[in-house]
Amino acid sequence: MDDWQRFLIAMDKSETSRRAVRYVGNMARGLATKHIHLLHVYPEPPPDFYIKGGQLDRYQMLKDERAGLFLQDASIILEGMGINGRDISQQICMAEGKTISQTVLDIRKEGGFGTVVTGKRGVSKAEEFLFGSISNALARHARDFTAWIVG
Repeated sequence: MDDWQRFLIAMDKSETSRRAVRYVGNMARGLATKHIHLLHVYPEPPPDFYIKGGQLDRYQMLKDERAGLFLQDASIILEGMGINGRDISQQICMAEGKTISQTVLDIRKEGGFGTVVTGKRGVSKAEEFLFGSISNALARHARDFTAWIVG
């Protein structure tokens, strides 16, 4: 089992993600050793993106800029709760050729994160079928790590 004091927060700009950040901040601030990794994974462009003249580098730049804002806000929240900035890292990436959930799980494994945290968004069954549910995937695949789903 990986180090439980290495937290991976899979987040978007939702309020439940912000609650997940505050939850981890409350749990981690008393730990002598900790690392909190803020992660946002966005999907590949839709199938008709290139037909409509879309450019991948522009798509990625816009997604990265938007995500950078709420990840920075999350860092500020954590620092305001007493977490040292050296204990916080950020990552933004596109899920290339796989689901967002699988990308999160891959990054978890590569980084040795023992605790993965996400906010429950409450997606519809149709959205879950089309895009997957990160919280459901975490709950299903939590064998070598702990998954916290914050509502």
